[in-house]
Amino acid sequence: MAILNHAAAATANGTSLAAPAAAAAVAAPMPSLVQPPPLDADEFRRQGRLVVDFIADYYERIDEYPVRPAVAPGFLSRQLPEAAPARPEPDPLAAALRDVRDLILPGVTHWQSPRHFAHFAATASNAGALGEALAAGLNINPFTWAASPAATELEVVVTDWLAKALHLPESLLFSGGGGGTLLGTSCEAMLCAIVAARDRKLAEIGEERIGDLVVYCSDQTHFSFLKAARIAGIRRGNCREIPTSMKTGFALSPKALHAAVVADEAAGRVPLFLCATVGTTPTAAVDPLGELCAAVSGLGVWVHVDAAYAGAACVCPEFRHAIAGAEAVDSFSTNPHKWLLANMDCCALWVRRPAALTAALGTDHDVILKDPAAHQDGRVVDFKDWQVALSRRFRALKLWLVLRCHGVEGLRGVVRAHVRMAAAFEAMVRDDARFEVPVPRQFALVCFRLRPAAAAVGEKRARGDEVEANEINRRLLEAVNATGRAYMSSAVVGGVYVLRCAIGNSLTEERHVREAWAVVQEQATVVLATARTCTDERGVHCAETDADAPASVPPVQMRFPSIQS
Repeated sequence: MAILNHAAAATANGTSLAAPAAAAAVAAPMPSLVQPPPLDADEFRRQGRLVVDFIADYYERIDEYPVRPAVAPGFLSRQLPEAAPARPEPDPLAAALRDVRDLILPGVTHWQSPRHFAHFAATASNAGALGEALAAGLNINPFTWAASPAATELEVVVTDWLAKALHLPESLLFSGGGGGTLLGTSCEAMLCAIVAARDRKLAEIGEERIGDLVVYCSDQTHFSFLKAARIAGIRRGNCREIPTSMKTGFALSPKALHAAVVADEAAGRVPLFLCATVGTTPTAAVDPLGELCAAVSGLGVWVHVDAAYAGAACVCPEFRHAIAGAEAVDSFSTNPHKWLLANMDCCALWVRRPAALTAALGTDHDVILKDPAAHQDGRVVDFKDWQVALSRRFRALKLWLVLRCHGVEGLRGVVRAHVRMAAAFEAMVRDDARFEVPVPRQFALVCFRLRPAAAAVGEKRARGDEVEANEINRRLLEAVNATGRAYMSSAVVGGVYVLRCAIGNSLTEERHVREAWAVVQEQATVVLATARTCTDERGVHCAETDADAPASVPPVQMRFPSIQS
């Protein structure tokens, strides 16, 4: 389909639009500013095919790569020139792609590998990747409605679409008086929400009292919240990390929260902000939103929900209980790039009162940026006033394309498939008496570990047993990851070291999950055997070294994408 017509221009009635002959004779030909031109339709088609073929070959063979590279810091800088080239080489894109293949891919952690279970996924899809390419090709900067009316209005539409798909409260939608925007990360969303809450509170109590503002979270909340709070000017000593426990599934206690808020009020401080989490990073714990909102009701605390990971699960009706009580929250964010096929980066933030956000982040002084006529009816949104930066990407196009190409039912299928695979992995762990699942599986995350060697099932464990068990599990994780056939991560919760298996990549199939479990079992046999035989002082050294050597696993075939000039 020819979207761009480069044929000779002509008027509707057939007359030529060329300049008069006399003028043409006078005007000197204008030289090209750049050789070769940076935007050329024919060359774009040729180079685009090179890149698309390269990526397609990469995905075809990604299963053959070790998930995590065996490289040392500085490996790439030693292979690249110290300065950029003064002039391009012949067919520079093809040459650069060869370097991507030969130098860069061997040092990449393959986030789209079906064997990557270490982190909450950054899911990819054809629609997401092509949406990114389409947005990059249009290359617009929709900071205001006037800067790109269609881009702004598409973001309004698509954030309402997504909110409805997730079954968010009507009050967070544009259609319900709230509204959403698309940012890069959850840290940005948290920062914007904190700044809005801060300025609203300081307007009431006076700006000189910024040092009295206090924010609240649990000890399981992602560290990016404390980073955002510090950027917003909250004192380190006024960030309350409320302890959680294994007994409550590491969810934030409404009773403990209320006690902390009351204590701060009694001390003359000003409770400002609560960050509740739906799907914590260590264990995917879910904070009880309704009870937490009730605990701070009437105290002027802004309640934000960080649902970066598990918010996506709410596309499935069976998981919507995770956001029960969200009707009372002030803001809510989730990352479609984590589990909804939207490719990096895409974070959706909704607020119940957009005016609080724009009052804190809005800029009205530059007449160049706004079209006064467009704002007369009060319905125009300028998304620059909903974020920290001025410039912004056209993320709505990518998310819209994903929703168009997959539909809500398609996204539900993705989430449910990953949850089923996680349930299967959990069942395999429980069937091996050497292992335990210390916290129940949540969504598609399984936390597991080897049992303390000296403790029988059901017996109270001594502290020394826990220390030894933590060390053995640390060695197990190192051995598993050293194979290159699976990549997992760890967390320490309640003093217990656990391995994390987070299933969520677009290419992951049940066979990859079963193979990953086989790798874990093989390495566990080696680690436990080494730990049992190395009991004297000399043996301790043996346990710290030989245990890191992985058991025999199938070799990794290193075949790289081909490149044709």
